[in-house]
Amino acid sequence: MKKRVATLIMQALETLKSQALLDILETPSFQVDVPKLAEHGDFATNAALLLAKSVRRAPRRVAELIRDNLNPPPGMLARVEIAGPGFINFFLEGTYWLQVLDDIASAGGTYGQSTMGAGKSVQVEFVSANPTGPLHVGHGRGAALGDALANILSATGHRVEREYYINDIGLQMQTLGLSLLLRVKELQGEPVSFPENCYQGDYIKVLARQYLEQHGPISLEEPDAAALEAGGRYAGEAILAGIRQDLADFGVHFDHWFSETRLFQDHDLDHAFAALQERGYLYEADGALWFKATAFGDEKDRVVRRQNGATTYFASDIGYHWQKFQRGFHQVIDIWGADHHGYVPRLKAVVQALGIPAERLTILLVQLVSLLREGEPVAMTTRGGTFVTLREVMDEVGKDAARFIFLSRRADAHLEFDLELAKQQSNENPVYYVQYAHARLASVFRLAQEKGLAGKADQSANLTRLTLPEEISLLKLLATYPEVVEAAAFHLEPHRITYFLTELAGQLHGYYYRHRFISDDADLSRARLRLVRGIKTILAHGLGLLGVEAPENM
Repeated sequence: MKKRVATLIMQALETLKSQALLDILETPSFQVDVPKLAEHGDFATNAALLLAKSVRRAPRRVAELIRDNLNPPPGMLARVEIAGPGFINFFLEGTYWLQVLDDIASAGGTYGQSTMGAGKSVQVEFVSANPTGPLHVGHGRGAALGDALANILSATGHRVEREYYINDIGLQMQTLGLSLLLRVKELQGEPVSFPENCYQGDYIKVLARQYLEQHGPISLEEPDAAALEAGGRYAGEAILAGIRQDLADFGVHFDHWFSETRLFQDHDLDHAFAALQERGYLYEADGALWFKATAFGDEKDRVVRRQNGATTYFASDIGYHWQKFQRGFHQVIDIWGADHHGYVPRLKAVVQALGIPAERLTILLVQLVSLLREGEPVAMTTRGGTFVTLREVMDEVGKDAARFIFLSRRADAHLEFDLELAKQQSNENPVYYVQYAHARLASVFRLAQEKGLAGKADQSANLTRLTLPEEISLLKLLATYPEVVEAAAFHLEPHRITYFLTELAGQLHGYYYRHRFISDDADLSRARLRLVRGIKTILAHGLGLLGVEAPENM
């Protein structure tokens, strides 16, 4: 509906321009918003305020001219009022909101989708956890965010590719190999001193048993570089296989799994360095190679190759992002943990140094998750091996509850996840509250089918029977859904869908408790079934964008 009002205003401005009633040189980027107070109408615009200065007229006079040149379709507007310094308030006819049910019915399961991003390719890189341990609950939040965001961008017409970056070389892989081999020696009966910087979790002990069974005893001597590499490769591949399985069970699938090794095999790092060298952003000092990050506002320049010839983690980031943009993406989105905050300005600097507009790279930081059980914090660590894994959370509360709760707040806001609440079958559990709304409507339609009221019958219903305030409120809310999806895509905020679904479920439950959907009045029953069919369609679509099931029974 908002777009229809905006189109109406644009047509009025074109009329004023073509008839020389206003000297409009450039149409302003006006807004159409839903006023906070119902007495200010269904929609309001600031178009007159923005236009007044350039056309040298008083804002209220411009507002009057816009109002007088509106050409709405029959039955759309009840009245138009000018308020304050020049706002225009639109009051729609109550029956006009009924058109949203036709829109939903004609679009079917695609209502809410759009072509906003048509022609734009987007890469979303997320999770990308090092293959040195299983996914923890924080990774789960990033996985839910990245996958839902990719769904939303696809629904708004973007061409989306999901990618996981495998950091499979470097010191951490050597440390992983050492951790594995030390545990193998321990299983062979040799007393070992386990360094603090090694990976401590029980999963290393499990891998050590598997390694011993497959490869037999190892030498008790100090492992050399080749042994560490082999051990790290074995453990890394096994851990990555577990990560893949956990993500698949979480409903997350990637188009590409990109190995850091490829950056060296395909000489992407060399090509990126050459591009930066040519543009004057690399220099040598103290035997090392440096990136001139301060040229772009970073606090200091950054080493990309050390004196011993080894490249840094930052160098791999440079090569990887050079390679990403070489693939032709219009937009690259990285989803990182909040602890990577300091890396944002230096990577933005690299993108600019490569001649790419900084706005083509978006980095979303995901804040920490605090787990609670019956209101008490659940201890979480990463090095000590007692961290809570994504698998444990999925096994305890289920995929749907985990995903919905992970997406219940902005990514940059701290999240408290109550494990006991997520298992409750009550209105206090947010995912149950929304899923039950869909299941409740499914049961309503099963009953309607028995009474011969569902299907084609409710499609030909007399919708003018929908006059209750709750019904009009629901119609207005349904009409906003496409705008919510587009806003979630534009702002990269899937939680907007979660909020919308929670509000829709709340209104539906209240409507259900106060009024019968199926009664002796067949005409009214068909009208209400048509309304709740639209609600059921949108609940299913919104849950689908979040990667959450829309159950028919609960």
